[in-house]
Amino acid sequence: MKILVTGAAGFIGSHLCRRLLSEGCSVTGIDCFTDYYPRWMKERNVAPLLKARRFKLIDKDLNALPLRDLLLGVDAVYHLAAQAGVRASWGRNFSVYLKNNIQASQALLEAAKGLPLRKFVYASSSSVYGLTPDIPMTETSLLYPLSPYGVSKLAAEQLCFLYHKNYGLPTVALRFFTVYGPGQRPDMAFHKFFKAVLEGEPITVYGDGRQTRDFTFVDDIVEANLAALTKGRDGQVYNVGGGHRETLSGLFPLFEEICGRPVRIAKAEAQKGDVRHTFARIEKARRDLGFKPRTELRDGLAQEWDWIRRLYAPARGGRVPAGRRKGTSS
Repeated sequence: MKILVTGAAGFIGSHLCRRLLSEGCSVTGIDCFTDYYPRWMKERNVAPLLKARRFKLIDKDLNALPLRDLLLGVDAVYHLAAQAGVRASWGRNFSVYLKNNIQASQALLEAAKGLPLRKFVYASSSSVYGLTPDIPMTETSLLYPLSPYGVSKLAAEQLCFLYHKNYGLPTVALRFFTVYGPGQRPDMAFHKFFKAVLEGEPITVYGDGRQTRDFTFVDDIVEANLAALTKGRDGQVYNVGGGHRETLSGLFPLFEEICGRPVRIAKAEAQKGDVRHTFARIEKARRDLGFKPRTELRDGLAQEWDWIRRLYAPARGGRVPAGRRKGTSS
C-alpha cells in the first residue's frame, strides 16, 4: 500500500511511519518543521526513516503543496500534522492554529475528495471534550473545548465529517488521550518532568496536582491507527485512550522509582485552557477496531525515561548540555 502521512517527523507521526514501513507499505511523509519546538528533535525522529528505500520526506507546508498531485495513487492518508499546544494557542498565536490545523486540513480534504482512498484517518484530540460533564468521556458526549487549540481540532474533525457526508470521503477521526513514550514532544508533561529530574531541577506542577489524565502509550496509539485503516467505520469518531485514569501528583513516587532519584515539586498557577480531568470510554474502539491498550503505565514511563537520558546525553555532573537545554540545533 502507498500511504501519505502528514506530520511525519513529529512524535506520533514518526512512530506511525516506522510501523507502516515494517508492514511493507511505501510511505510519503510531509512535515514543515514548524518552530513550535526545536528542529533537531524532529530530525532525530525522522533520521531512521530516511534510510528506508520506501520512505520519502517532503519538508514543506501543506498549504503550499500541490496536494491533488501528491494524492494520486495513494491508498490511504493519515493526517497528523497540526500546531500543537493548549497553552500556546491564545491571542495572536491563534492565526497559526487557523492556518496549520483548520486551513491545512480543509485543503487536504478538498484535494482528497473524489479519489479512491481506502481511508482518511484524522488525528483528533481529547481536547475537543473540554468541560464536558461526562467522566468517562464518550464519543456522544457534549463537546465544550476549553482552549483555542481544542476548537481548532474540533473544527478539523467536523470538516472530516462534512467531506464524508457530502462527498463520500472515507474519513475516520481518532481522539487521542494524552500520548506519551519515547519521542514525546518537549512541551508535554512527562518529557518536562523527566528532563527536570535528569537536571536535578524541581518539577513544575500547574494547579494543585489533583487533575487526572488518561495516559496512552504511543505504541497503542499506532495500533489504533493501523486498525482504523482496515476496520474503522467511515464517518465515525473513536476515543483512543490508555484505559486508566491517574492523578498527576500520585505519579511522582513512580517517577522516583523509575529514575532512582528524588522528585522535587514547584507549584505554579493553573493554566488557562487546561482541562481538569480526562478519561476515555473506549468500548467503541474495542468493538469496531479491536483496540486494546497493552502497555502498562510503569513500563511505558520506563521506556520514556531511557529515551530522555539518551536524548540529552547529560554531561558529567548530571546537567543537560547547554545547546540542547536551550533547544538549539545539534
